[in-house]
Amino acid sequence: MAAPPSDGIGIANLPNQRHKIVAKRGAHFTIMVVGESGLGKTTLINTLFSTELSPPKNYNRRHHKQLDKLTEVEIIKAELEEKQFKVKLTVIDTPGFGDYVNNRDSWSPIVDFIDDQHEAYMIQEQQPQRSEKSDLRVHACLYFIRPTGHTLKPLDIEIMKRLGTRVNLIPVIAKADTLTQSDLFTFKQRIRDVVAAQNIRIYQPPVEVDDEASAEHARILADAMPFSIIGSTEDVHTPDGRVVKGREYLWGVAEVENENHCDFRKLRSLLIRTFMLDLISTTEESHYENYRQQQMETRKYGERKVKKFNNPKFQEEEEQLRRRFTEQVKAEEARFRQWEQHLITERDRLNKDLELAHSAIKALEAELDNLQVGYGRGSGRR
Repeated sequence: MAAPPSDGIGIANLPNQRHKIVAKRGAHFTIMVVGESGLGKTTLINTLFSTELSPPKNYNRRHHKQLDKLTEVEIIKAELEEKQFKVKLTVIDTPGFGDYVNNRDSWSPIVDFIDDQHEAYMIQEQQPQRSEKSDLRVHACLYFIRPTGHTLKPLDIEIMKRLGTRVNLIPVIAKADTLTQSDLFTFKQRIRDVVAAQNIRIYQPPVEVDDEASAEHARILADAMPFSIIGSTEDVHTPDGRVVKGREYLWGVAEVENENHCDFRKLRSLLIRTFMLDLISTTEESHYENYRQQQMETRKYGERKVKKFNNPKFQEEEEQLRRRFTEQVKAEEARFRQWEQHLITERDRLNKDLELAHSAIKALEAELDNLQVGYGRGSGRR
C-alpha cells in the first residue's frame, strides 16, 4: 500500500480555500452608534474607517428638531476596500436619542429597529427563494457615555440593559480628553461597578486558551472596557514634529492613536482587526438565534409578527389629543351647567310671576264678589 504524500492529503489547505472564498465575497458589517448629540459619534466612525462616511452634523438645528421629540434611525452605507478586500459597511445612527427633558421611551425606536432586522431576516429565510437576502442585523453597537466623571445615568442603564440582550454592546466614553487620567480611571471603575450590579450584558472578546498571545490580547481589550475615546480626522503637529490625528490644546496635543491618551487603537482592534468575524458570528449564532427561538415558540410557522405602534411621538400626540378632548368635554359640561342654572333661575322667576298673577286674580275675584254683594243689597232696598 502506497504511503500518503509527505505534505498530506490536502485537508490542511482548507483554510486557504476558505480565505479565497471570503476574499472573493468580501464581508458585510453593520455597526450602530447610540448616544446623545454632540458626543462625537460621527467623528469617531469617520476616524475608525479613515474616510468621511458621514458629514459633520449641524447642531444649530438641534433644538429645532427637539420639537419632534422623536429618536430617529439613519442608515449610512459605504463600500471600503483595503488590499483588494472589500467590506460593505452599514452605519446606523440614532439622532435625537437622549436630547430631551423627557426621554421616556426614547429607546423604543432603537430597540424596535434591532428586533425588526432579526424579524425581516427570519421572514426571508422562510421564503422559497433565498438567494438575495437583505441583511441589516446589527453586529456591534457602540454606546457613547457622556464624560461626566460621575457614573451612568438612569437612561444609560435602561437602554444598555435592553441593548445588551439584543446586540453586541460595546460601551465607550466619549471625548475622553476632557477628563484627567485619574478622573478617567475612577469613572471607568464606577461604570464597571454599575454594569456588574445591574447585570448589563456587554460584549466580551473570546479568549483562545491554545494561543496565549491572542488570549492575552483579548484580556487586555476586555479589561479596557469601557473604552475611552478621542475622535478626530484632523492632522495636527506634535511638539516633536510628528503629524498625527488628534486635537490640539494649549497644553499640548491629544493623540487619537496614542494608547497613553485613549483606547482608540484597542477599540479599532476589537471592531475591525481582530474580532470583526466573531462579532458577526455572535450576532448570527447567539442574538439572532435567541430572537428566532423566542418567536418560534410563540408563533405559528410563517405567521407575521404583530406590529406594536408604540412610537413615542405618536404616544405623545395621542396624549395631547386625549387631554384636549377632556378639556373640551369639561368646557361643554361647564357651559351646559351654566345654561341649566340659567333655566332654573328663569323657571323660578316665571313661577314667581305666575304666583303674583294668581294672587292678583284672586284679589280681583274677591273685589268682584264684594261689588256683586253690594249691588244685591242696593236692589233689595228699592
